[in-house]
Amino acid sequence: MVSSADRAAVTEPAENESNASAPVPCADVALPARIEALVLASDRPLGESKLVELLGLVPETGRRRGEAGEVPSKARREAVKQVREAIEQLNAAYASTGRSFRIEELAAGWQVLTLPAFGPLIARLRGDRAQQKLSQAALETLAIVAYRQPILRADLESIRGVACGEILKTLLDRRLVKIVGRAEEVGRPMLYGTTQEFLRTFGLASLSDLPQAKELRPG
Repeated sequence: MVSSADRAAVTEPAENESNASAPVPCADVALPARIEALVLASDRPLGESKLVELLGLVPETGRRRGEAGEVPSKARREAVKQVREAIEQLNAAYASTGRSFRIEELAAGWQVLTLPAFGPLIARLRGDRAQQKLSQAALETLAIVAYRQPILRADLESIRGVACGEILKTLLDRRLVKIVGRAEEVGRPMLYGTTQEFLRTFGLASLSDLPQAKELRPG
């Protein structure tokens, strides 16, 4: 017959083993590790506001209210600072251990990207994707939209000197260009601009990262 003391001795190790294997609560994990998990799991760039929200870094009273352009609260600014510092820590750790990737600011968000040196290797993995590349005409049209947006189709065709209907359709289908509004003139023609997908595709954090005219001139 097993006594109460014997039963306690038998069951106690099992309880300890169960506790040892229990997952660590997410809130107890270091901030850089939590950010790393979120960025790795996302197939799109994660903005700082989204990261702050997912991480629960700002209490309800410190969250932004009203218009989207309202100045962030002190708590939110501090939370964004924490996120940026954590990302810097992660990138420093990646660099010190010779990792092939880092977290980059892209399309108004953060995303894990492989280093440029590994581009040829990644291209071999993906195979030849020449069929998906934009034509020279499409690239020219996209460049005009990027620098002159919001722009009318008529103005676009005036600059290029040719009809751009089919090219615009291709860019719209590829989600590189979108309709951003209508002009205040007869017929209310549509205005075109670039998208977040455009920023992501060309590795830009924002439109301000586009090369300036003087940078495009030959040296």
